Amino acid sequence: MPKVVIAGSMNIDILSTMPRAPRAGETVNGDTVAFMPGGKGLNQAVAAAQQGVEVAFVGRLGQDAFGDQVESFLRSKGIDTGGIVRTTTSPTANAIIFVDKSAENYIVVIPAANAETSPEDAAKLEINAGDVVVSQFEIPRPTIAAVFARARQAGARTVLNAAPALDDAPESLWADTDILVVNETELGHFAGTEVSGDAPVAEVGRVARTLLRRPGQTIIATLGVRGAVAVTAETEFLVPGRPVKAVDTTGAGDCFVGSLCARLSAGDELETAMRYANVAASISVTRIGTGTAMPTADEVRGALAG
Repeated sequence: MPKVVIAGSMNIDILSTMPRAPRAGETVNGDTVAFMPGGKGLNQAVAAAQQGVEVAFVGRLGQDAFGDQVESFLRSKGIDTGGIVRTTTSPTANAIIFVDKSAENYIVVIPAANAETSPEDAAKLEINAGDVVVSQFEIPRPTIAAVFARARQAGARTVLNAAPALDDAPESLWADTDILVVNETELGHFAGTEVSGDAPVAEVGRVARTLLRRPGQTIIATLGVRGAVAVTAETEFLVPGRPVKAVDTTGAGDCFVGSLCARLSAGDELETAMRYANVAASISVTRIGTGTAMPTADEVRGALAG
């Protein structure tokens, strides 16, 4: 069966909940603090593994206790950690996350070891036709480009979550991306126009289509509670969201991407995989945390059947 290969970031998240985030120069009291595994790459890998598919990871951790915690967590989820390098020149990355009472999040990322991830790190991992190879913009973009070029040569499908919105990706990376996933903010950034959170779906689709670089590509714009819209050169469709009472939206997009890729590797059509991923993401926001909040396949199937 095809597998999901994630080339991406790993952090220890320092997550604090509070009634509201502080303004500049202000100190506020928080409610809770927790140290937990995170990073967009890790979150997506765990989200995929929770759906029962084979997942392999490429990335870098420091030679420190945080690195030990992250690697142990990935192994506990059944993820192949053979592509993880423990570097001596940087510590394990961190993300400092504030979550307020409305479930909005405020995040600062310290890249550290993630910034050292190289194409050579992925060289020993086997990539086969039918695999789904995934990355995000929290590791060096030339590294992602090299991994995607290799994936395309092998006949694998490539999925790029262009987050955060950075402008240093080589043109070859965009061309080698089969499915690009962005939220409204990232979509507006790369399209050079503002896309509001309540923009009509038809307008979102029109803007998304401007990001197409070649025939056969798909752009997916995630729209929060409204769901997600997918466009190709010929088609466009919306998969509606699933309203829930959110307590922490951190990692919801990662849950969507990881779950989407899991179902694509299992052979689902794109629209079916997106519907599944929307439900998975809706479950994740009802829990505090990121990598630790990803739902299982049984939970997602139960929600789909409900």
